[in-house]
Amino acid sequence: MANYRIRKYEDKDCEVVRDIFAVGTREHIRAGFVYALKQPRLHLTLMCVLCLLFLSSRSFMLSILAVVLLLAGLRQASDYIYSTYVEATLKDDLLDINKTYMKSKGSCFWVAESNDHVVAMVATVPSKEEPGALELKRLSVRKNYRRLGIAKALCRTVLDFARANGYKAVVLETSHVQYDAQKLYESIGYKKIQQFVFPMLVAKIINFSILTYRYDFFSP
Repeated sequence: MANYRIRKYEDKDCEVVRDIFAVGTREHIRAGFVYALKQPRLHLTLMCVLCLLFLSSRSFMLSILAVVLLLAGLRQASDYIYSTYVEATLKDDLLDINKTYMKSKGSCFWVAESNDHVVAMVATVPSKEEPGALELKRLSVRKNYRRLGIAKALCRTVLDFARANGYKAVVLETSHVQYDAQKLYESIGYKKIQQFVFPMLVAKIINFSILTYRYDFFSP
């Protein structure tokens, strides 16, 4: 069991929290690319490109080169999706964490400390989509501190906060390639209620999906 403590966010945590989020999110770029490579739509597209170029140029090497360039472009597309998301978030709610999360009713931001270093974070705000529910956001743990129970403890901190403040449920979103996160949420009791393609052209091309999970305190 890791030696850590969970406390509320303080202004001194700002830069390290932003870094944890950015680094943790960019770690999923490779997984997103690998997922895209497994899509049947991509296989068909690459095969069509290969055949068309070979028929028009009669050059197998040129056709192969074109496919390689397309794959390189796909890798860049995966990078673009995550980098754009990180940039937008750092300029949005993580620009002024105190204002966004610490001064509004139903909102809060916590960090986990180990040996006097902030190593993880999580936040919550009232859900815009689900009246009466909180949304769990920005859960991220430094790589060297994962699988030590910190993420689960942070999730339970959010659940305790929601329950204490009279909310009926907690919802969250995660990407389809964050397999460990999905297992964590399901082990706690979250249920997957929705899946949709991320609203970006590049994401639609590679079928990049977002999953919505919900934890209900009282069964309907």
